[in-house]
Amino acid sequence: MTRPLPLTHRPRRLRRSPGLRAMLRETRLSPEMFVYPLFACEGDGVRREVASMPGVFQHSVDELVREATAARADGVRAVLLFGIPASKDAMGSSATDPEGPVPRAVAALKHAVPDLVVCTDVCLCEYTSHGHCGILDGEGAAVEIVNDATVERLADVARVHAAAGADIVAPSDMMDGRVAAIRAALDADGRTEVAIMSYAAKYCSAFYGPFRDAAESTPAFGDRRSHQMDEANVEEALREVALDIDEGADIVMVKPAMPYLDVISKVKDAFAYPTAAYQVSGEYAMIKAAAERGWIDERRAMTESLTGIHRAGADLIVTYYAREAARALA
Repeated sequence: MTRPLPLTHRPRRLRRSPGLRAMLRETRLSPEMFVYPLFACEGDGVRREVASMPGVFQHSVDELVREATAARADGVRAVLLFGIPASKDAMGSSATDPEGPVPRAVAALKHAVPDLVVCTDVCLCEYTSHGHCGILDGEGAAVEIVNDATVERLADVARVHAAAGADIVAPSDMMDGRVAAIRAALDADGRTEVAIMSYAAKYCSAFYGPFRDAAESTPAFGDRRSHQMDEANVEEALREVALDIDEGADIVMVKPAMPYLDVISKVKDAFAYPTAAYQVSGEYAMIKAAAERGWIDERRAMTESLTGIHRAGADLIVTYYAREAARALA
C-alpha cells in the first residue's frame, strides 16, 4: 500500500500548468548553444539536398552565406563547416588549398555576418580519394594510417582555415598528438586567438552513415576502428579528453551524443571544461524518418533529444536541427 505524501510535499501541484512548469524547468535550451553544421561545395547557386538527411544541403559558398545569414537571424551564433572539394587524391591535397570551398566560405561568412562564430572541421576524410582520415601506408590488409605524417597535414589544414578567418578549428580525426601540433602551428603563425574544439572522444559509430553521404567521405575500404574509439569504453574517453586538454584544446567534444550521454556527463563532471556534443547525422535522420511516417512528433522529439544532451552536461550542441530548434525556442 502506498503511503500518502505529507500535505506539504505534493510535487504534482507544481506541474499542473504550463506557466508553473516553465518557471521551474531545471534544464533550459537556448539558441546560443547550437552549432549548425554546413557543407561547402564548389560552384555557384548550388543547393543540393542530401537524400538521407531531409532538410540538409550541400551549398556552394554563395548559398552557404545565405543559409548562415538566415540561421543567425534565427538566433544561432555558430556554424561548423565541412568541405566537399572538386577533386580528391590519396594525400587529400585539396584540404590545404586556400581557394578551396572551406577557406572561401570562412572569408565570405566573416565578411557577411561578422558576429557569427565560424568553426571549421579539420580532417582529411572529405578530401582523400580513399575516404580515410589520414595518409595511408602499406597495401591490402596491412594498410594503416600513418599518425605523425597525418598530424603534420592536419596542422597545415588548420593554418589555412585560420588564415581565412576561422574563429575555431575542430580536429575530428582522432590522431595522437594533433591538438598539440595544431596549437603550435597556429601560435607560430601568430594565430593565438584561434581556439581549438577537439573531437576528444569520437566513437566509431554506426550513426555516421548519412553524414558520409553529405560529405562524400565513405571509406573506399575498411573502417575507422584503428583510430576512432570503441563504443564500450568510457575510461578511455576520459583519458583522451585529459590528453587533449593538456595539449591545448579549448573545448572538448563527445561524438555521437545520444548513445553516449553517460560519457558527456562523466567528461563534464571530471573536467568542468567547456564541453560540446554532436547530435550526429544518424540521430537526426532517425527522428526525420520516424516523423515523416507519422510515428513521432518531430518537434517534441527534437526538443526532448536536445534537452537530454544539454542535461547530460553539454554546453554546446552541434546539431542539424539548429535552425528549427532556435525557432522553436523563440
